[in-house]
Amino acid sequence: MSAFLPIRIRFVDGRLMLVSSIRDAETALGGQWNNKETPAFKEATRLLAAAKEGRCTPRVAFLAFERAAREQLMVQSVEGSAALKMYDELVGSLFRR
Repeated sequence: MSAFLPIRIRFVDGRLMLVSSIRDAETALGGQWNNKETPAFKEATRLLAAAKEGRCTPRVAFLAFERAAREQLMVQSVEGSAALKMYDELVGSLFRR
């Protein structure tokens, strides 16, 4: 099981990757991005390294990675499974009362 809900990113070269862990995010940083000099990209790189060393929570590092990917319009929508859709409907009905 992955540590985070997966996000699918599309690199500049058109390649797709599903990212759901710190290790995946580090691998993805090595792919082709529009601009690896943006502050968000550099911050994601720094926080992912810090998370590996135990100086940052993995959640914060993963969110920084996701932010960097979103800034560069690399995040692709991922179609949820039928079970996830059923769960979303159930949870949603609890709050619509």
